[in-house]
Amino acid sequence: MPARRFLPFAAIPLLVPFLLLTGCGVSDSVWDAKHTGPKVVVSFAPIYCFAANVAGPDAQVKSIMTTTGPHDFNPTDNDARLLAKADVLLINGLDLDDGLADKLKRGSGNRGLHVFNLGKEIPEDKLMQGECHHAGHQHDHDHGHDPHVWLSPDFAVLMTEKIRDELKGRDASHAAGYDQRAAEYIGNLRKLKADGLDMLKGKKDRNMVTFHESLNYFARSFDLTIAGVVQKKPGVEPNTDEINALVKLCGEKKVRLIAVEPQYGGGSSGSADTILRELRRNPGPNISDAALVEIDPLETVTPSALTPDWYEKKMRANLKALRDAMK
Repeated sequence: MPARRFLPFAAIPLLVPFLLLTGCGVSDSVWDAKHTGPKVVVSFAPIYCFAANVAGPDAQVKSIMTTTGPHDFNPTDNDARLLAKADVLLINGLDLDDGLADKLKRGSGNRGLHVFNLGKEIPEDKLMQGECHHAGHQHDHDHGHDPHVWLSPDFAVLMTEKIRDELKGRDASHAAGYDQRAAEYIGNLRKLKADGLDMLKGKKDRNMVTFHESLNYFARSFDLTIAGVVQKKPGVEPNTDEINALVKLCGEKKVRLIAVEPQYGGGSSGSADTILRELRRNPGPNISDAALVEIDPLETVTPSALTPDWYEKKMRANLKALRDAMK
């Protein structure tokens, strides 16, 4: 398979006339031309699952991001092709993928493309504060809203409902199908939360340190507390003073679990492993049974693994990993 060719944002508008001149065959290879339902593009994997479960056979759903998540993504010529004939682009919003969506729309040449910002549908008083540091922004957004809302099953339900309504509005002839599939999937999401609470019931380790600031909504959903963060900015390791402060904090609050992410090496080396060693041997905190637990924030996925039930499987895997690590 040939490598994907990455383009700077500025080059994407130049690509569109070329795509148009090469004929409809380019876009036909991306979308099933015989399918008359809505063409839906989503920014990344969790939103794909929400949309695909509602769409069923009545709409086409494709994801822009897979192995590269919203923190590091750069668009390709394939993305321009994908959006050139799409009807709607579903994004998370909350300063995670908003700027990227605007540039993708301009680059696609598709003036009719509707960008649906799901984050704007969440009541502001339900959002949590957090820091968002990622590619595609000119500066860091401190003390804004934490964008990792997909890790809350409750917000996953809300986003699924909004996607259902969007598809019904675009394809009223299949409204009953969208309603039925959305209801079934929402039932799955609610069971996911109930099962997770049951898995962790009776566990005493309710405090943890996370690798980067991504698990606030997950923690709130399952009655956990985030005591501290290893990497305040994804990919930037803490300095010695920050590591020492985290070790001291863990000792004071009796935190024995450090949540690490597979996208950053699973904590097998670097700062998380250093904190773990210090907790186990330091005569101050002396948390000899401190442990790492891998929690996937669901920002990336291998293309072959992205199926409609991927979100549920990954969330359940996270909960099982926590259950096994907690006391």
